[in-house]
Amino acid sequence: MLQLTLEFDYMRSISLNICDCPLFNAVEFKQIVPKKDSIAGLIVALLIITIWAASLSVLLYFDVTKFSNWLIPIAIIWQTFLYTGLFITAHDAMHGAVYRKNIKINNFIGSLSVILYAFFSYRQLLKKHWLHHHHPASENDPDFHDGQRINGIFWYFHFMKEYWSWHQFIGMTIIFNLAKYTLQISNQNLILFWIIPPILSSIQLFYFGTFLPHREPKEGYVRPHCAQTIPLPVFWSFITCYHFGYHQEHHEFPQVPWWQLPSVYKQKIQ
Repeated sequence: MLQLTLEFDYMRSISLNICDCPLFNAVEFKQIVPKKDSIAGLIVALLIITIWAASLSVLLYFDVTKFSNWLIPIAIIWQTFLYTGLFITAHDAMHGAVYRKNIKINNFIGSLSVILYAFFSYRQLLKKHWLHHHHPASENDPDFHDGQRINGIFWYFHFMKEYWSWHQFIGMTIIFNLAKYTLQISNQNLILFWIIPPILSSIQLFYFGTFLPHREPKEGYVRPHCAQTIPLPVFWSFITCYHFGYHQEHHEFPQVPWWQLPSVYKQKIQ
């Protein structure tokens, strides 16, 4: 944990040089920096994890034969939305935005979130995410396409290749079988509510958090962030991807938690 804390502090010190300088002057930097002693981010993170865990527990043991046919897709979409919340929570932790007062707690929440999501390594995600912020839309950006196939489908698979690993597959296989044979959870429930939602969530995160914000506009990229905002109304911005569509604002002020991004965008357009 000490190594991870030092690693986090080091990457933060070398990587925020790009994002510390906003491209617009309408927003007072001090107005949108969360207070260091605020526990709001921690409360939001714990709420998302708790709702995800409670929902998954109910859905895994629910007799799906009693579901109406139209309810199963809704349940899958709901669980997908919660999985996306898990990853967004981990993403906030990578920027120290979950609990700034105690970086160990902040990183623990981030690690827990990505493990629950799909057995990701928080340390590896942290390294790659700071590369993304430091070298957006370049060959050094692990989130960017391969420079040749910019189609969204090819880009998505290239994106997933950067992050998926065999240890995740092995870990999920072990948990799947333990849940099936030890906890007596049916294959159908595991597939519908534990396997499918994170896959759909990865597509949601990629589309709204990488493809739309970082594809090159006709007039070319605006550097240094090479990011653009998807200006949806606040409600739909939340529903689509926890305000991750306010992506230029995120790159300019990465220390701002997801639930404060609408305020940044509002100040920008005023």
